[in-house]
Amino acid sequence: MPVDLRTRRDEDAQSVDASTLFCEHLPEAFEKNQASIAPGLARLSLRPFAVRSDSGDWTLIPHHDRIEVRAGCDRAGACVVLSAEELSDLVNDQITPMTLVTGGALEMPAGGLADFLDWWTVLRAALDDRPLYVEGSVELHARDGSPLDLGRAFTLDDPLEERSHFLHQAGFLHLCGVFSDAEMAEIARDMDDHVGDYTDGDGRSWWATTADGTRCLVRMQGFDEKSAMTASLLEDPRFLGLAETAGDGHQHMGLEGNRIEALIKPVAVVEGISDVPWHKDCSLGRHSYECCSLTAGISVTGADADSGQLRVVAGSHRALIWPALATRERHGLPEVDLPTGRGDVTLHLSCTMHMAQPPRRTERRVMYTSFRQPGFVNDEDSDARARIRAVREGAYTTVSQKPGHTG
Repeated sequence: MPVDLRTRRDEDAQSVDASTLFCEHLPEAFEKNQASIAPGLARLSLRPFAVRSDSGDWTLIPHHDRIEVRAGCDRAGACVVLSAEELSDLVNDQITPMTLVTGGALEMPAGGLADFLDWWTVLRAALDDRPLYVEGSVELHARDGSPLDLGRAFTLDDPLEERSHFLHQAGFLHLCGVFSDAEMAEIARDMDDHVGDYTDGDGRSWWATTADGTRCLVRMQGFDEKSAMTASLLEDPRFLGLAETAGDGHQHMGLEGNRIEALIKPVAVVEGISDVPWHKDCSLGRHSYECCSLTAGISVTGADADSGQLRVVAGSHRALIWPALATRERHGLPEVDLPTGRGDVTLHLSCTMHMAQPPRRTERRVMYTSFRQPGFVNDEDSDARARIRAVREGAYTTVSQKPGHTG
């Protein structure tokens, strides 16, 4: 089961003519992929959805097992207003509804975000030939066919085949004791020592405000440049060997614009982004260009329900569901807590739904970095990636709890 889900390249993206899309391409796609779309329509409880564009209005009308495309705007349902660029980007999988929400650009005269997200899954199913998710369609099995033990934690001594199988099935992996307490203690000291190297608004750090009004540094980018221990871990065989877990030739390339980030997650954040609700890392777009990358979280301190642990939705990387904000009531997949000890590592695929719980009693410290698939396009090579990055980081400086980035 490969985790390389890429089907598009940036150079293949084309401008979308709205009339051609709604009069020809979408009706053809709905008819061609009816068998993979129809079973999931009942779960969504769709209502008519109108798209108002620069060149006209069209309405998508759900029937029992098919979708009708009609010219004009059906005012009884939901409605979204999209510019020509937004419509092209949406069709080309460069953005999702969450991109517009996060960037403050979503315009819906009728209905709400839930309507748009439901119809987004239908559009992706039709345009990308992906089956709509039906509850029970994702089964999680161990190598011997028994139910997967979702609470299992591994070590580097466990066979690679077992670790890889678990990751492919569940979309995440918990590895205990990868690094020592002494190594993590040194990195924690480095984090304290270099707080003063970052300033609010410097473009290489994120800040948040806590309930008592304190402005706190919560994310230090390029931390390997500050911490010799962090830099050495990125060259350590224990770390580099994690790339083999996915089995698709992943290589350590780091995050957007920096190799590794150090996060401090304080208690009682009221403004700015520190802890992120349910989302996939592709929630702002480009799933078909980049998924699945492999995100590694190195626990500098332990984490549990009181100190901001990671939570994941098992099997969500194999399900076409909302890219963010989805709850168990909507997807029915298992939600799993990932309490970690100091020096543990969590891995998750970029399509896996996950969230970071807000710390309730004590802060959490963690570092995040990423392994990418062969042929990955660097940030500076893609205008679309730059736009998404600007949307994400611009919103995160002022808005609390927006989805779209690793927690």
